[in-house]
Amino acid sequence: MKALLLVDIQNGFCPGGNLAVADGNAVVPVANRLIENGGYGLIVASQDWHPEGHGSFASSHPGKQPFDMGTLNGKPQVMWPDHCVQNTPDADFHPNLNVTSIDYVQRKGEDPEVDSYSAFRDNDHHAVTGLDAYLKHQSATSLDIMGLATDYCVKFSALDALSMLPGVRIRLIADGCRGIDPDGVKAAFEEMRTAGVEIITSDQVLEGRGHG
Repeated sequence: MKALLLVDIQNGFCPGGNLAVADGNAVVPVANRLIENGGYGLIVASQDWHPEGHGSFASSHPGKQPFDMGTLNGKPQVMWPDHCVQNTPDADFHPNLNVTSIDYVQRKGEDPEVDSYSAFRDNDHHAVTGLDAYLKHQSATSLDIMGLATDYCVKFSALDALSMLPGVRIRLIADGCRGIDPDGVKAAFEEMRTAGVEIITSDQVLEGRGHG
């Protein structure tokens, strides 16, 4: 089965959100076109779902400012603005996203002691979200990935998909992503490509190229 993973297309990461990615809302029409015309048998979405006072928030560390480096659970951690707090509008999916066609939502980042960039597991790799088991149960044979942000949650989701879904074809839809740091985005694309993620465009999906 051909599956599509929408990574964190939430208000918090779009213009006006607490951790806005430049031009983040531009991924929404790409997602909707793929949902409607991409020929996917399964649509899944990840959703950052942090409790108040999450350990990755700068506000949880006296003296730290957003985007400072700090530590969380003994490991280096970017200190983020408070974002995507559970049951707040910031955590909601973008209002223009076609959520009625999403078959499964995987929430992540709920443990206050560790961040979870990837839709598949936490940053410490100690706990999995269960998304890999769900996709295996649904007999996914290919997984296309897009969303926010390229250099963080998208990249780590794609790399984890490669390692946790053996035999599944993993592709990144480049024009369906936006990132935080231009240099980080360039490095993320290179890292994913080197690891074995295929980099494609939404037009290639819609035209049916590159499938097999």
